[in-house]
Amino acid sequence: MGFPGTWMTESGSVAYRVIPKCACSTIGQIMFYTDHGRFFDGDIHDATEGIHKWSRDDSQPLIEQAVRGQQVFTFTCVRNPYTRILSSFFDKICGIQRNGKRYRGNLVPLLVQRYGIEVEGDFDQIASFRRFLLFARDTIRWRRPMEPDIHWSAVAGHAATLVVNGGRYDHIFFTEKFNEGMQGVLDRIETKHPVDLASIPRFNESEGHGPKRAHPVEDYFDDLSMHLVYEIYKRDFQLFRYDFENPGNKMPIGEIDLDEVHAKLGD
Repeated sequence: MGFPGTWMTESGSVAYRVIPKCACSTIGQIMFYTDHGRFFDGDIHDATEGIHKWSRDDSQPLIEQAVRGQQVFTFTCVRNPYTRILSSFFDKICGIQRNGKRYRGNLVPLLVQRYGIEVEGDFDQIASFRRFLLFARDTIRWRRPMEPDIHWSAVAGHAATLVVNGGRYDHIFFTEKFNEGMQGVLDRIETKHPVDLASIPRFNESEGHGPKRAHPVEDYFDDLSMHLVYEIYKRDFQLFRYDFENPGNKMPIGEIDLDEVHAKLGD
C-alpha cells in the first residue's frame, strides 16, 4: 500500500501525511517555501514538481525509504470532528469548486434526490446539514450509496495508513493551534529558507466555494446529530482529545499521546 497522501520536501527535510480539511493547503505551501523561498503559484494540491508526493511515481521510492526508515521528521495535523464535517458540507456539497462545477459531478443531485438536501438559494442550512450527516454516516458505515469521500472520512483513518505501513509520527498538532504546532515542526528541521509564521498567509483553497455559515457550530448538532458524529469519529475524539460533549468547543481538551496513537492506529 505504501504511503498514500504523504508529501515530502525535495530537500528531504520533512514529510507530512496530508489530512483533508486540516490546513493541508497552508502546510503544503509552507513546505514548498522552505525549499524554494517562494510559494507555489496556484493550489499546492495541483503541484507536480517542487515537492515530492506519493501520487508521483518518481517520488514514491524516496518517500518510502525516508518514512519507513524513519530518516525524515514526519508529522500530521488534525482537526475537531464537528468543525471538519461542517466545513466539508459547506465546501464540497454547497459550494462550486474551482473548476466551476459541483463537487464530484452527480453527487449533489444524488443527495437532493435521496436525502432531501437543499443547496440552492436561501435554504435551511441546519436541516440540510443534518441530512448530509446521514449520508456521510451511510458512506462510512456501509459504503453506500458510494465509497466514503476523503474529506469526511475520519482523521484517524487517514493518519493510520502511515503507521500500518511502517512509518512513525514525530509530531501531531492541532489545526486549532496552528502556529504553535507548525512552529514545533519548523524548530526541529533544517530549512533552506526560514519561515515567519506570523506573516504567512492562510491558503484556504476552499474558502469562498460555498455559502457562509449562518449559525454557530453548536446549532447544527442536535442529540441525534451528535450521536451520528460520535459513531463516525469516535477514534478522532478519543485519540486527538477533542470535546464530544460540547460541539461549540472546537479546542482540544488534552494533549496527544504519540505512543497511544501509534499503538491504536497500528492495529
